[in-house]
Amino acid sequence: MAIKTLQKVMEAKVAEGEKAFVAYIMAGDGGLDSLREQILFLQDSGVTAIELGIPFTDPVADGPVIQEAGLRALEAGANLRNILKTISTFKEEIHTPLVVMTYLNPIIAYGIQNFIKACKQSGISGLIIPDLPLEESTIITSELQGTDIALVQLVSLTSPQQRIEKIAKTAEGFIYAVTVNGTTGVRQEFTEQLEQHLANLKIASKVPVLAGFGISNAQQVKEIGAMADGVIVGSAIVQAFHDGNNKQITELLRKQPV
Repeated sequence: MAIKTLQKVMEAKVAEGEKAFVAYIMAGDGGLDSLREQILFLQDSGVTAIELGIPFTDPVADGPVIQEAGLRALEAGANLRNILKTISTFKEEIHTPLVVMTYLNPIIAYGIQNFIKACKQSGISGLIIPDLPLEESTIITSELQGTDIALVQLVSLTSPQQRIEKIAKTAEGFIYAVTVNGTTGVRQEFTEQLEQHLANLKIASKVPVLAGFGISNAQQVKEIGAMADGVIVGSAIVQAFHDGNNKQITELLRKQPV
């Protein structure tokens, strides 16, 4: 099976002795017109990939900052269909992999085949679907065959070793290692078991392991990133864009672990 672009980009970063940095944004927060500006700003800032959150009315994995951003995006008229359509209008300017993070319901409402087709037309490199268990994932992976779109798997802190190995066997792109038991958002501290958990994942996985959920400041980016192949930062970036504080995002990126 051919290695997909998202995985190649992550592996190249690791091979250079650096850590990957995935920046999450809530697509449509600030209006669809802000999408191009945010994506290109992050691209110019040197992020490894950009995770595009799709606003949803019942976001079970999202903390307060991202929930509020999702509500603002919905009020601005953003949805899965017009977000992908908007991205397609400037995809030639995008050289950084885009990963769509959406729940399953919007995909089913869109129509799975139509959704995958729109992702291809918009140059999407990966999908994250938090409420899609591995056992049911063939409804998506069957449609991804022959495409360059990777389905990124999530692994929780409570996943038993047997399940970790099962997920790792099918993983592509990267593994999203969830660092907390709970929703996204700012955390002051992480469990003592996190370092061992990430070490186990790296042993089991043939793809890079990135840590996400709760990583919200430069110190956490440095410390958690050192345990994994990279980090995913969401709430801090979403809040910074909402506040018009792009400098804060630049500061986070400057503190990337190496």
